Order: sequence, then structure tokens, then C-alpha cells
Amino acid sequence: GLVVALFLANAFGAVNVPLPDILKMALNKLAVFDFPSTWRAVDETIIFQIRLPRVIGGALVGAALAAAGVLFQGLLRNPMADPYIIGTSAGAALGATIAMTLPINLAFLGFGLVPMAAFIGALATVILVYNLARVGGKTPIISMLLAGFVVSALLAAVMAFMMSMSDRFGLNLHSVYSFLMGHISVTSWGQIAIIAPLVIGGIIGARFFAFHLNAFSLGEEGAAYLGIEIERDKILILALGSLLTAAAVSISGLVGFVGLVVPHAVRLSLGPDHRLLLPASALAGAAFLVIADLLARILLAPVEIPVGVITAIIGAPFFIYLLRHT
Repeated sequence: GLVVALFLANAFGAVNVPLPDILKMALNKLAVFDFPSTWRAVDETIIFQIRLPRVIGGALVGAALAAAGVLFQGLLRNPMADPYIIGTSAGAALGATIAMTLPINLAFLGFGLVPMAAFIGALATVILVYNLARVGGKTPIISMLLAGFVVSALLAAVMAFMMSMSDRFGLNLHSVYSFLMGHISVTSWGQIAIIAPLVIGGIIGARFFAFHLNAFSLGEEGAAYLGIEIERDKILILALGSLLTAAAVSISGLVGFVGLVVPHAVRLSLGPDHRLLLPASALAGAAFLVIADLLARILLAPVEIPVGVITAIIGAPFFIYLLRHT
């Protein structure tokens, strides 16, 4: 499904490129075959320099959010949890908003100031929430959720204040709304080279905690009887989920429902065993967001719909259906 989604997303857009031509281009690039170039040179430029980096970026974002959703749902023992539940989104949004007010134009390894600030804001907020919830060497799940809610509300209020004073802060409200609604903003292979190891490494690392997440389903006391080091594993799982979410946010803004709906649907299809649930959700999330981004590009072309709007339009009714029929 993911392979089909990748080919479709590369074939369609402002300029449509036939699927057989894309396959031949790819095989030529991989030095597997040497097909004669029956396509336009500009088509090859569009595919490999513009469209493919964005499509791969969308796949990485979808995989990261879905895997993070599995981690948070398993850790919190709540199928309604999503990657933004402990303040990640609020921290990323505020970080991006602050970056938009700064009169500097900084770039590092292909990333501008806004995605870097969003990444830092997301991780900093999670660290703050964790330390606020930690009491006496332990971090109760309820305390973490409450701390996440309070910190998110506070950061959202600060961001709303900055937006209401946009003239004084020099904010570009269109850029802020674009970040909040979600947009795959990958413009070069350099960004993929940075994000891909974070996402793939995070998913591989998460897979090593599959048994631990299965044990957490018995409750903390039951997991402890199975030899799980509760507090250590909470920190590591929280760190992995937050890293995956922050990496996704840095190139996509806030894209909702992927980390909520995809793990839920995969769990209903394949069962709750995290050894299978984690990799399957990552693949399904990647395919889902690639298709959602394709729809965002072509439905109202040449106008582009924020991809977060598409995921909400698809995800919300589907999630309601799951709740009513399962």
C-alpha cells in the first residue's frame, strides 16, 4: 500500500507524469536498467528535485506520528491518546510563532529558523511537563496528563496573545496558520537526510520496547511483576515518542488525527500486540499521509489545501465510525 501511494503521489500534481515513466526513471537512477529517455527532462527534474523529496517527507511524517501514537497509547494505556497529548503541539506552535517574530534569517542543514524552533519547542515542552509531573522519583500517568493539559493551555494562551498583537510582534499570520493547519514543507534532500535517521531510528528503537508496552497493558504493578523497570521505561518511551513527534512537526507543522486514528484502526485489524502494531502502524501512517498530501495538492489545484485539513476530514468521520461500530 505504501509503495502504491508513493508512486501515485509522484505521478499526479500540477504536472502529471505517467507511472511507467516514473518507474523507468527510478530504475535508471538506481542503475538497474538503462532505459532510453522518452520523457521530458523537466519531468525528471520535477520528480526527483521537487515532488519526491516532499512525498518522502510526508511518508516520514506519517510514520513518525503513527509510531508515536502507538507509544503514547501504550504508555498511557489509553487508545484516545495521540502524539500531542502532553503538550508537544503547543510547544512546537509557540516555538514556531516566536521564530516568526525574530528579524533574522537563519538556516542550518536546509532547515530554516521556524522548523528548528518548532523542534526545540516541542522537546522543551515535553521535558517541562515530565519534570512538573515527577514527584518523589515517580511520574504518575495522571499527573503527566494533567501537567500536559495545563502547560498546553498556558502556551496556547501565550501564542494567542502574540497573534492578537501580530502588528507589534511582526507576525505573518498566514505563516502561523499554515503551520497550525499542517503543510509538508520539504524543499530539499538535505532535510530528508536529517529527518530520516531520526524517524527511522526512533521507530527501530520503539520496536525494542514492544514487549514492555505489552506489559504496561497489565498496569504498572503487573508490568513490575514481569521485571519491567517502570520509571526508566517511562522516560525512554516518552523520549522516543517526543523525538518522533518533534521530528515530524519540524517539517509538517501540526497534522492531527494520524497518530490517533491510524494506530486505533491497525489495532482493531491486527490486535494489540505491539511487536506487530508498531511497524504496521508506521507503514499505514506513512501511506495515509502520502495520500492525504496528494489530495491536498490536487483537489483544488492550483490552490493547495493544508494537509491537516485533509487528515481531519478523513480521520474524524472514520474515527467516529470506529467508535460506533466496535
